[in-house]
Amino acid sequence: MKKELPHFNIGSAYGGAQEWCPTYWMNIGGCGAITACDCCLYFELYKGKTGLYPHDKTAITRDAYVDFAYLMEPYLRPREGGIDTLDIYIDGFTEFLHDHNVTDITLSPWSGNNSLNDTKTVIQQQINNGWPIPCLTLLHEHPAMDDYVWHWYILNGYEAFQDAFMVKAVSYGSWRWLDFDMLWNTGHERKGGLILFTI
Repeated sequence: MKKELPHFNIGSAYGGAQEWCPTYWMNIGGCGAITACDCCLYFELYKGKTGLYPHDKTAITRDAYVDFAYLMEPYLRPREGGIDTLDIYIDGFTEFLHDHNVTDITLSPWSGNNSLNDTKTVIQQQINNGWPIPCLTLLHEHPAMDDYVWHWYILNGYEAFQDAFMVKAVSYGSWRWLDFDMLWNTGHERKGGLILFTI
């Protein structure tokens, strides 16, 4: 079983990228804001929402996307410890949505302490219902996750095999398939988790 959500391209990039941002903190720590920007564009393109993205969503340019990222920055402000809890993300993104008159999308936390099997079920439900999933990974012991340590990114696809469950991770203007068992089992006590959207 396989399901991938549509996304959007900015030139050759698949979604936005924090390294496009010229200021120090957004460049190194803007991943939370970038995932929220990508989700807002998804809501406009595929969920019928309006008023979130201030530019032409039919021809998204890198400059316009960066401008949008700085509109999101006050709500999901990079900081020394990072946006390192699900609650910080939920509070900031919910405030942005409400300030832009989108009040029917609810954000809920799904802790990284939840079981692997329950989380696979939730991922399939969310993506089958057409919702991308912001994901936070904090520390991780596996070298394949080095680019995702202390990082927010989006899951927007899955493929279930008999002996594996793969997820499509979107970040850095690109995407990559990751083994979810490896992703979820970080080897560290402090966990991140997922953000679940409902309407």
